[in-house]
Amino acid sequence: MYRNVIYPILQRIDAERTHDIVLQLLSRVERAPRLRALLRRLLSCDDPRLAVTVGELHFANPLGVAAGLDKNGLAVQTWGTFGFGHVEVGTVTPQAQPGNPRPRLFRLPPDRAVINRMGFPGHGADVVRQRLTARSGGRPIVGVNIGANKTSVEEGRASDDYIRALEQVYVVADYITVNVSSPNTVRLRELQGRAALDALVGQVTARRDAFSARKPLFIKVAPDLSAAELDDILAVCTAYHVDGIIATNTTIARPSSLRSAARSESGGLSGAPLRQRANDVIRYLYSAAGDTLPIIGVGGVFTAEDVLAKLAAGACLVQLYTGVIYEGPLVAWRINRELVRLMEQRDVGLAQLAAEFNSNERAVRGKREDHAV
Repeated sequence: MYRNVIYPILQRIDAERTHDIVLQLLSRVERAPRLRALLRRLLSCDDPRLAVTVGELHFANPLGVAAGLDKNGLAVQTWGTFGFGHVEVGTVTPQAQPGNPRPRLFRLPPDRAVINRMGFPGHGADVVRQRLTARSGGRPIVGVNIGANKTSVEEGRASDDYIRALEQVYVVADYITVNVSSPNTVRLRELQGRAALDALVGQVTARRDAFSARKPLFIKVAPDLSAAELDDILAVCTAYHVDGIIATNTTIARPSSLRSAARSESGGLSGAPLRQRANDVIRYLYSAAGDTLPIIGVGGVFTAEDVLAKLAAGACLVQLYTGVIYEGPLVAWRINRELVRLMEQRDVGLAQLAAEFNSNERAVRGKREDHAV
């Protein structure tokens, strides 16, 4: 119904305006516990075979809302009702800021993609903390993705903002993500360089470790990094005992396959065109770090097969952004049901299902290569 009826209507409205309307509707559900309880009964897909444990965090299923979809934490409980096992709020900055000028969000329907150049618009860390405090009961795992205000990055004071944001939201977060990979704040991606990242992560982890409760810390990386740059990031993560990597953010690349008229817009590209590159980055990181560094996979997830591909590449959890825009808020519920169906059909668990998927994919690739020869 969403794809055939609702989305065609929403597509006629400006992309960011549509996003705001949907979030406002979800926030109303958030404030209606009886309605959420009813929806939870109708949409229940609580199967223990979907559960994933990462460190000391226990996720009901592998699917999460990626940062950027609910920047200000307006509907964290509602996302859980719709089948998501975790929600990553943000990117949250210490001070509220408007972000980049509009228009800054563009759909690419023929490509199943989105381009955004939002620039971290948001209500600020204090408001997000208050909102998450009020919504603390019966929620999925909540991560808070933190970043620096635009002026701080421009003035070379980004690390101060990351520390401040960490302090502001730490009490309400189940885990923290340090976002150094958005392409939409000038100079932010420079923080992924070895020296800059070493200095930043050293300060952030030192402040994190000063809290009485130690919460997991993740780094979110870009898909546009070379193998050498990924190696540098892994070295920093190892040195400071970072708990995991989120791979990947949006890409500044523009594949020649893009067909939409909006393909030339500046900003970060997400969705189906990012899928393979994100999987390649996950596979590289996993081959280098193995099970010692958990990976959350993001980029081009629309179906259960997309989830299995990321799990097979080495991710332990998967997040959606563009998939929610094109498939609707119930996409996680549908994917979870399909994963359960596939596990029952093959009488295997989730890890083995992903392994079988990986074997099948390798066999298909091998046949293609033989045919090409």
